[in-house]
Amino acid sequence: MAAPSSKWADLGPRALSAALMVALGSAAVVAGGVWFQMLAVFVTAVMVWELWTMIEPGGATRGMLLAALVASVMSGQLAATGDYWLLLFLVAPVAGALATTRERGTFFGFALGVQVAGWGLVSFREAYGFEWILWLIGVVVVTDVAGYFAGRLVGGPKFWPRVSPKKTWAGTTAGWAGAAVVGALFEAWGGLTAPVGGIVLLSVLLSLASQMGDIAESALKRRMGVKDSSQLIPGHGGLFDRFDALLGASLFMLVASALLGVPGQG
Repeated sequence: MAAPSSKWADLGPRALSAALMVALGSAAVVAGGVWFQMLAVFVTAVMVWELWTMIEPGGATRGMLLAALVASVMSGQLAATGDYWLLLFLVAPVAGALATTRERGTFFGFALGVQVAGWGLVSFREAYGFEWILWLIGVVVVTDVAGYFAGRLVGGPKFWPRVSPKKTWAGTTAGWAGAAVVGALFEAWGGLTAPVGGIVLLSVLLSLASQMGDIAESALKRRMGVKDSSQLIPGHGGLFDRFDALLGASLFMLVASALLGVPGQG
């Protein structure tokens, strides 16, 4: 029997670890409240640790201290009221930038973005409810899955070869198409609405934002000379590798909800 093609070699570990993450994430999303907050705080803190170890490979202990700082700050922010608490987002990025001997701007920018995105997901869940966070995660997951299979089955020209050599136009556009289908389903049966272009257009834009999150992390890894952010998840690398697209989507929705007045519900 012929050996499976190398392009599908990671499918088994990816599927198993993805199933476990989906089960855990789904439970937290459905439960909401403190359970979703705890998951978001944990994942955010671990991603900052992974960011630190990519920049400072020999400094895992300092990275853990930064992760603990992120968890403490983010927990305080989620429990507090008032916009002035948002200034605490600067604490860990500044501390890490001062502690590292290289790539200070890179650490500061990515650490700040990761924290804002993690906080944004919790705020989004609390402000707009289960249906909207389910839509957001659904768009990101379908974009990733459609892109994975279309990219390997169809192949073809690369989307941005200098930054992400594996990402193809076929996979990218398949992700947009999958996101449009998710948007249409939520618009038809979920009652979700958007004031500009409808939920389908918003879903495609969200899909693109999630892909930009993926590409941004790919650029970071190429700059640091690493393949994965860590080896925590079989078949996926680290949490940063798995949640990079969700970070991009969260940052996009923070901007979209502020500028366009979305989301809405019919």
